[in-house]
Amino acid sequence: MTDCTQVELEFPPVKRRALQVNFDGGAVSSDGGVVLLREIDRRLGLLNRVAKVVADPRDPTRIVHSLASMLKQRVYGLCLGYEDLNDHAQLREDPLLQSAVERDTRLASSATLCRLENRATRTTAWAVHEVMVEQFIASFAQPPGELILDFDATDDPVHGHQEGRFFHGYYDAYCFLPLYVFCGEQLLVSYLRPSKIDAAKHAWAILALLVKRLRAAWPQVRLIMRADSGFCRHKMLSWCERHGVHYVVGLAKNARLNAMSAVGREQLAERFARTQAKQRMFMELEYAADSWSRQRRVIARLEHSDKGDNPRYIVTNLEQPGNSVYEQCYCARGEMENRIKEAQLGLFADRTSCHYFVANQLRLLLSSLAYVLMERLRSLGLAGTEWARLQAGTLRTKLLKVGAVIVRNSRRIRVWLSSAYPYQPLFAHAAAALRSP
Repeated sequence: MTDCTQVELEFPPVKRRALQVNFDGGAVSSDGGVVLLREIDRRLGLLNRVAKVVADPRDPTRIVHSLASMLKQRVYGLCLGYEDLNDHAQLREDPLLQSAVERDTRLASSATLCRLENRATRTTAWAVHEVMVEQFIASFAQPPGELILDFDATDDPVHGHQEGRFFHGYYDAYCFLPLYVFCGEQLLVSYLRPSKIDAAKHAWAILALLVKRLRAAWPQVRLIMRADSGFCRHKMLSWCERHGVHYVVGLAKNARLNAMSAVGREQLAERFARTQAKQRMFMELEYAADSWSRQRRVIARLEHSDKGDNPRYIVTNLEQPGNSVYEQCYCARGEMENRIKEAQLGLFADRTSCHYFVANQLRLLLSSLAYVLMERLRSLGLAGTEWARLQAGTLRTKLLKVGAVIVRNSRRIRVWLSSAYPYQPLFAHAAAALRSP
């Protein structure tokens, strides 16, 4: 541990006994659950694979901290709640984190980790995304029959003069506009973009790349692209139709759509006036925007309540009944917003405070890798338990932040977790499940 003068903190006595506190406890960690992170990472081979595909321009004869060890240090730290590089100035001394990274000496400094981030290139981002997609494919024991790819953009506020920042009128802030793609709870893409662009910018190209790779792995899989009205672009819909990809996409209301659904909306208004109970119905429309070359199937979900008329529209090439497409398929995309919130708030994907744009893209990807570890820990280690649906922040508090005493010698590393830890059975269950093949 670092040699320094320890501050003695005095607290009110407890039953006439002095209560004195300092930070001289020795080989003690507050992050006993990092052993589970190491286990899930070993099972997936995730960060070792990332280290193999990311270029390292350093002189091999002068390397002290390998690329793999730095990636593990940084990503495990994010999972454990340490979002800032400055945290590693002291965290590098944690004996359990050192063991999880498979080192016996102090880890990389915050300056060394900063240099890692600033070496990032666009090629780095491409390589990491390839690893994430391959990990997703490997997570299936059998070929899936259907996959729904959720696309969404969100704001990533910035508070400095980062490269690529712009003011976004809708969000009323300087921000980036990252594009996320999820399949269920699994993250496939986290692509950082400037905010001066259309929300659907590059989504078509990303969809094409994903479809090509997923069909190469599973030729018979049925693919559905699902997104809100920000992604309703004629070229994207036409590409899906030409390549046999299904879509369910929101369609912004306008005067023409409202006129086409006017009869149904008037009926609901009359029923509500009679009953004072909320009314709902679905209508099938054939609609083509001015920029479209053909008409497409539009489902109108019409609703009238004490708050007034509330029509919503989606465009789709699915053949199921309209109410089923809207309620069972389209509305389920709201779960993706929870996953984005989990990545940004729980795993600090919005901590994009580097000056250079590509360095911030790497930060976003490091948080995405942390998300992958936490999601796989949840789905593989805690399946069937009451913790199987916990958010990353709650999972961190309950499963990872466990006090531990560490003793290391030439033969073994022993970790004594707190005897008062209240969730011992679930911790043991996760450890056993992750060790299973």
